[in-house]
Amino acid sequence: MDEKLTIQDIARLAGVSKSSVSRVLNNYPAISRELRERVMRVVREYNFVPNVTARGLAGGKTRLVGVLTPPLTWPAIPEMLRGVAEYIERTSYEMVLYSINFENPTHTDVVDRILSLRMVSGLLAILPCDLTPHLLKHFERGLPMVMINDQEPPERFPCPWVGVDNRTGGYLATRHLLELGYRRIAHVMGPKRYYCAQERFEGYCRALREAGLEPDPELLLQGEFDPASGRRCARELFARERERWPEAIFVANDQMAYGLLEVAEEQGIQIPQDVALVGFDDNLVSSHVRPPLTTVRQPFSQMGAKAIELLLTMVDPDHVLPRARAAEGDNCDGAGKAPSTLAAAAPAADSARALREPAAPYHADKTIHIQLETSLVVRASSVPA
Repeated sequence: MDEKLTIQDIARLAGVSKSSVSRVLNNYPAISRELRERVMRVVREYNFVPNVTARGLAGGKTRLVGVLTPPLTWPAIPEMLRGVAEYIERTSYEMVLYSINFENPTHTDVVDRILSLRMVSGLLAILPCDLTPHLLKHFERGLPMVMINDQEPPERFPCPWVGVDNRTGGYLATRHLLELGYRRIAHVMGPKRYYCAQERFEGYCRALREAGLEPDPELLLQGEFDPASGRRCARELFARERERWPEAIFVANDQMAYGLLEVAEEQGIQIPQDVALVGFDDNLVSSHVRPPLTTVRQPFSQMGAKAIELLLTMVDPDHVLPRARAAEGDNCDGAGKAPSTLAAAAPAADSARALREPAAPYHADKTIHIQLETSLVVRASSVPA
């Protein structure tokens, strides 16, 4: 009987109605302790596992939401997924994870096959790269969808979007070096095709100009957000005469900073005594490199939690947010600050109402853009000049 046990069987064995069993299994709050215990006693005795897919298809709605990610080896992805998982485990929904190598030219076909199964009631797309235009076609056809995507300006996305304030992050990194007394500050930029790289560069320029300095083209180097390009840029800088070296370097992400640290160690260059260094991201290993890296923290876990929270309000306008997790998430960037929120056609201070607003159908004038704050984490790679 274990393999064929149904909700009807649970209801009969517990002496309750089928709807009562459904409410217990879906964690409805308005259920008495006695009723919940009676149902769960039978569930435990028979090792019953509800079929969430069949349940959803029977009711015309699935309790599954999809999460589409690039390869899980990308540095930020595990932290974002932690935020998603911690939030969703407090709800009656389940997560289906799709990790796709976006360099595969057939990835659009893979996504189409996944979505054609109609297993998920909504999709969270994390850094979908060149898959973005194809996903937006599904959104325009009615698929509830939220994106975490910093590679294009948010106003280009008709769907809800979650990101961070990269411009202020670049400004904080550069101002930190200026306040330490440095003036010749180099910048290793991210790929020009990525909007987040442009924003971080703009923040760098703003901080310099506030200090009465103009960006020096000699101190600007082009990277690719990977350690190899960090090594290349470091070798280019340190091959110059010593008087042409920068006093400090703001690197547009931690991965490139790791490459720079590697070259500095190879060449006997001391960080920060010879050159101070600041990165961007605060990846998990940034506090463990030598020296520990000063960096701008992106609240990756909070981004995942906010994005899945927004998706569930689109899928189910009556979705009740898990209060404990929502309250905790507001400060999980470690800075003790509430996130800044930008929402088209909605006041910034009214973000909570905007999050609960029914999301389907979504119109351009109702698109929600949530922008979380970054914060500076000071470690040993930057000391006063």
